Amino acid sequence: MPVLAIADHDNKDLKPGTLSLVTAAGKIDKDVHLLVAGSDCRSVAETAATIEGVAKVLLADAAQYRNFLAEPMAALVGGLAKDYAAVLAVANTTGKNYLPRVAALADVSQISDIVEVVSADTFVRPIYAGNAMATVQSSDKLKVITVRTTTFAKAATGGKAPVETVAGAADPGISRHVADELSKSERPELTAARIVVSGGRGMQSGDNFKLIYAVADKIGAAVGASRAAVDAGFVPNDYQVGQTGKVVAPELYIAVGISGAIQHLAGMKDSKVIVAINKDEEAPIFQVADYGLVADLFKALPELEQELAKLPPA
Repeated sequence: MPVLAIADHDNKDLKPGTLSLVTAAGKIDKDVHLLVAGSDCRSVAETAATIEGVAKVLLADAAQYRNFLAEPMAALVGGLAKDYAAVLAVANTTGKNYLPRVAALADVSQISDIVEVVSADTFVRPIYAGNAMATVQSSDKLKVITVRTTTFAKAATGGKAPVETVAGAADPGISRHVADELSKSERPELTAARIVVSGGRGMQSGDNFKLIYAVADKIGAAVGASRAAVDAGFVPNDYQVGQTGKVVAPELYIAVGISGAIQHLAGMKDSKVIVAINKDEEAPIFQVADYGLVADLFKALPELEQELAKLPPA
């Protein structure tokens, strides 16, 4: 049977995680259908149709899907799921909101945060804050799966899958979208950035994060933070990287003033290259870092910014 992957998008643009989601779905079965549910989102469906490995794009275009509320999305996906061997979504806030409801409607167990597909019924997922990996096998007829997309390669583009319109499910009408309160930034989105510079408790105050911003802007990086920095009010919650924050896997991760608690490592240890700056040479972050600098960050960051300023524009 085919598998159904649910596209991650904002009604205008397809998010990069969808490309990795298709890769994961293709390891379960080569017959991958991609659902684009939203409002005024045909352009997203047309972009999705170019992803290699996608056999068909299903477009559910209705006002009730504009904000991806859990109840309407679960009703739609739950109705479609009976024709599939597996349903997959990105393991982000949206996917984690509606997919458990799909599993409940189908009376099956959800398999969360997979990082590897062993076979059509066997998957690997992290446990104990990423300190161990569990191999789980499911005997459920329908597999309901959230995917940690940072661990899967992005599918190529250049395909020409057909786009098929599907009718929306009845809106349960038990929730409504009130407003979005989003932080606006010219920097890249944290989970999609190639480079991330994160600050921790060692930054000492929110005002000192200007040192992080200066370096990040020189190299086109996103800015993150440890939970300690967020809890202290240095930066907003959406900066948080870690087990209870965002999971990132950029090409370069620079951790500044971050000790390296298990919860933080769970959110960034899959980064390709990790650089740590900390004055404590015994800090656990140095155990996972590819490069470490034992130094006072208040001296090191300005010096780094000055050196970066000497480089020609990228």
